[in-house]
Amino acid sequence: MREMIKMVVVLVVLSSLSGGLLGALKNTTEERIDNQVLKFVKGPAIENILKGADNDPVADRFSLTVGEKENNFFVGVFDGTPKAVAFEAFAGGYGGDLGVMVAVNVKTDEIMGISVTTHNETPGIGATVETDSDFKNQFIGKSAAAAYKVKDDGGDITAMSGATVTSRAVCTAVRRAGDIYEKAKSQIKDQVNNFTG
Repeated sequence: MREMIKMVVVLVVLSSLSGGLLGALKNTTEERIDNQVLKFVKGPAIENILKGADNDPVADRFSLTVGEKENNFFVGVFDGTPKAVAFEAFAGGYGGDLGVMVAVNVKTDEIMGISVTTHNETPGIGATVETDSDFKNQFIGKSAAAAYKVKDDGGDITAMSGATVTSRAVCTAVRRAGDIYEKAKSQIKDQVNNFTG
């Protein structure tokens, strides 16, 4: 019995020590990991859809809690006027979660562009969502509040050939981005107006 108690005490001490070390490691690396994701994953998507901005939209950002989730918003300043905001929304694709960065013109509430940030779609089929300009350009100039669907589902978005599930996921992510924008529109516009070129 005494040996059993000794073993339990040793296990508790080792577990506590391991948990503490893992927690400390997470705290010390979390900011660095976030910066790397921003620089190499989200940054190129933001710069792509806010091309021509006078400012650095990756650096000029703010956070708002919409619903229960904190969202990062990246501001685009054009001709000295803060005009756009880009933010990310997710949907389930063929191979898992698919992230889409959506830029919205805060003056007209229209989509300026979309760019895929993360996905696990099938190479050569669904993965073409990253480079298929014709597909992504269908969203430009349309209301952020629209209910996007592919034509097979009664919408007006032409799905990518052989990648209907991925196309549906993008539509869902853009629709979710529109929901985020509509819920926090006044707060977003107030925050955006604080930025200058």
